[in-house]
Order: sequence, then structure tokens, then C-alpha cells
Amino acid sequence: MSILLLGKDGQVGWQLQRSLAPHGPVITCGHADCDLTDLDRLRLLVRQIGPSVIVNAAAYTAVDRAEAEPELAMRINGEAPGVLGQEAARLGALLVHYSTDYVFDGTKPAPYIESDPTGPLGVYGVSKLAGEEAIRAAGCKSVIFRTSWVFGARGGNFVKTILRLAREQRTLNVVSDQVGSPTPAALIATVTGIVLAMLRQGHAMNRETQRRYNLCCGRPVSWHQFAHAIVDLAGATPGFDLRLKPEAIIAIPSSEYPTAAARPANSRLDCGRLEKEFGLRMPDWQPYLVRMLQLLALKQNGY
Repeated sequence: MSILLLGKDGQVGWQLQRSLAPHGPVITCGHADCDLTDLDRLRLLVRQIGPSVIVNAAAYTAVDRAEAEPELAMRINGEAPGVLGQEAARLGALLVHYSTDYVFDGTKPAPYIESDPTGPLGVYGVSKLAGEEAIRAAGCKSVIFRTSWVFGARGGNFVKTILRLAREQRTLNVVSDQVGSPTPAALIATVTGIVLAMLRQGHAMNRETQRRYNLCCGRPVSWHQFAHAIVDLAGATPGFDLRLKPEAIIAIPSSEYPTAAARPANSRLDCGRLEKEFGLRMPDWQPYLVRMLQLLALKQNGY
């Protein structure tokens, strides 16, 4: 089984190189190899390689900038997945794709399940939902994972932003009325590998050819709570020199931190379907955060 991985240099793509390797030859592509805004080149690439599985970890992820670049966001997040879906259908290949909690409006009082009505609040969410719909319209075999608040040692993310600010500032305001589940890129990659293996073996209970699953960690928190945990755990990790103390992180409402794109207040995702069908249990995010901090500390100290 040959695998084409797009987005090899991103947070999730970097981790996927490891988790996909046991399943067969993996051909990896980054932005330099394949620009997802060039749909003709993308189509040609898939036809030249002829993979059994296409894993699309490439995306436009600048949530606020997308408000000023809607065409670009839609090209990468909405149209390119549709092209991949069409080519997967032509080849009889499986397409694995990653979406987001931002397809929801955040007004539901409980965690979202896969079949809940969508209602993205901004361009980024609209473009990611368009990608989901384009894949389903293509009629290919597909697995779409909706995930949330991704973090990892590679690439930019909330954890790294908080660590940078914690070195520079003695107080910090962080939004407390948006709740979701921080999800390590390593977990996303691991679950992808497990699901792929079980689908190949025919063990999954669900026989649909087009599947959609929520994939995130099991303990939701607010951005404020997550920031507090980051600073607290980093302060206990040798190698970090932080000016900011956890108690100096101030909880504020979203109204006091305006952004170009609105965010859903509730980003909690119910992973019950994924857990039931594949015998999984979504873990807590904290051990992954501890490991990430340890890796970052070693790296910044030259190890």
C-alpha cells in the first residue's frame, strides 16, 4: 500500500510521517513540492503517484488572516480537498483529511457530535466546512477527522505563544469564556495510524465508505485554564526561565480581546463515535504537554 502525505512540514504532518511508515511506502510532500493553490499541479501529482491512500494534513490555518484572504483560504481548505477527493475516487483510493471544531458556531451547551448542524463563524471555518463537503460530493472513500486546539513541538501554536509571552511579561490577559480540548499533534497522528490499520483489517463496526469522526483529548478547558497549566508546568520544567507566574494570568471575556475572526465559545467535541468503533479512549492532554515542554527545554539548551 502506497501513501501520499501532503503537509509533511506541519504540526500534524510531521508526526504522521512516523505513524504512517508501518503501513507502506510514504511519499511526503510539503509546500515546496506541491502548492495547494495550484489545483492542476495537485491533480497531476496524485495521478503521477497513484497512491492507495492520500493523507491531507495541509491547510490554511491563519484564522484571523483568513478574514482578509477569503479566496486563498477557500482555495486551500475548500477547493484543494475536493480535487483530492475526485482523484481518490478515480483511483479507488482512501482519502484521510483533517477538519476543525470551527465548523460549529459554539452555541450548543453540550459537546458536539458529528451529525450536529454546522454554522461556522468566520472564513476559516467556512473554508474547512467547504472542504468537507467537497470531499463528500466527490464520492470517494474518506475519513475526515474534526479536531481542535492542536499543539506540538513543531510549528506555531498556542503553547509556544504563551511560553514566549511568559518570558517577556509579568502579567497576561487570556480569554476564559471559550472552551475546548487541547489536542497534541502526536495523538492525531497515532489515532490516524490505528484507524488506518483497523480499516485495512476490516475490524471497524462502521461500514460506511465516507466517515467523519471527532478526534480530540478528553478534558476540555478554557484558554485561560490552558495558559495557566502551560506556565505552571513550564515553571516546573528545568530549562525554562519565565518572568510570568501562573497566578498573574488574568481571566478576561472574549469581548475584551477582539479578534478579526469570531471564535466559537464551545469547541467541545464528543469523541464517542471514534472511541466505540475503534476501541479507543481519548487521553488527557497534560502528559503530552509535559513531554512537549521537556523537548522544547532540551532544544533551547542545545541538546
